[in-house]
Amino acid sequence: MQSAGFGVADAQRRDAADPLAGWRERFVIEPDGPIYLDGNSLGRLPVAAVDELAAAVRGEWGGELIRGWSHWIELGREVGDLLAGPVLDAEPGELVLSDSTSVNLYKLAAAALSARPDRHVVVVDRDNFPTDQYLLQSLAAERGLTLRPVTADIDDGLDTEQVVAALGDDVALVLLSHVAYRSGAIADLPAITAAAHEAGALVLWDLCHSVGSVPVPLRAAAVDLAVGCTYKYLNGGPGSPAFLYVRRELQSRLRQPITGWFGQADQFGMDSRYDPADGIDRFLVGTPPVLSAYGARAGARIAAEVGIEPVRAKGMALTSYAVELHDAWLAEHGCRLASPRDPQRRGAHVTLYHPNAWQLCQAWQDAGVLPDFRTPDRLRIGLAPLYTRFVDVYEAFHRLREILASGSYRSYPVARSRVT
Repeated sequence: MQSAGFGVADAQRRDAADPLAGWRERFVIEPDGPIYLDGNSLGRLPVAAVDELAAAVRGEWGGELIRGWSHWIELGREVGDLLAGPVLDAEPGELVLSDSTSVNLYKLAAAALSARPDRHVVVVDRDNFPTDQYLLQSLAAERGLTLRPVTADIDDGLDTEQVVAALGDDVALVLLSHVAYRSGAIADLPAITAAAHEAGALVLWDLCHSVGSVPVPLRAAAVDLAVGCTYKYLNGGPGSPAFLYVRRELQSRLRQPITGWFGQADQFGMDSRYDPADGIDRFLVGTPPVLSAYGARAGARIAAEVGIEPVRAKGMALTSYAVELHDAWLAEHGCRLASPRDPQRRGAHVTLYHPNAWQLCQAWQDAGVLPDFRTPDRLRIGLAPLYTRFVDVYEAFHRLREILASGSYRSYPVARSRVT
């Protein structure tokens, strides 16, 4: 029986009042395609990217050939400056598109550690995204450092007081995620950054699940360093390059460890001795992936046009609606909210726990909905504000309720295959 107040007409009214509804037309969406609830893993394809990539392949690679480098070489800085201001609280010249998230994490973490040579401890989140942990483990082994993990609640995220308690005059670097990849819980970035600075440490924030979905007060909080990807809420395409942020006041004081020719002061002087470029360019390494950068630029342009505040408002409305539907429809069937209940404390994805989450994920996909699965036993539901409608959430949760009520998911294999 349909719960009062949660009919499709209610979802349609919410969509009719949505100020971002028209932006959905800027993305490639098949009319009969699945309901897409995984925009926090891979964003949709912008319509503009189709034409821009085609023009780049035909007209630039095909026609301009090597002459294309006269404008390709500026792409990394161009995309970084697009994000500065409307999407991230940063100034032009503090962000640049470069390499992958993992490589950027390594570059900035190593640079920060070298800037604090008399300190030997790195504070980390025990439940942080695996690549962040692996890179720090590698740096710690290489440099004889100690990792000091803090334990975040898997559903509610980091406890600021625990992070502060882990600080001391032996801490060189704090590396944390702004939005937790499993639950969507938002860390108190300003308070943690201030506490780390008081202890004399540098801070490096992973923004992969926050950029393009929530405001990130980089300048306001005096954040030192940050990295993030462009293929989630920024819709840059699979494998699109990541960005890095270095506060302007720190740029001349840090030396990153991978000294490639794109970070050289006189790049085409071909000097055999490395002399780092001024500003953010010193954190570049090698030849950028031009075609992928065009995809990242197309997505970044949309995000910059919209601005982060309307996106944040829509994200909170969508996740709150999903929580309401969970409470009304799914909780009685064994689901449990595995994200903060307060909309101010979560990003643009909601996570549900169920002991048979892997089977539910497969059954939900076969019912025409694309969610995500994360261990242990969690359905991660990404509600990208630029193109997700309230009717999408309504219909997806309606189908999940039917799957749970019928028990049809039990016919699916229990074992989890490799997923990304």
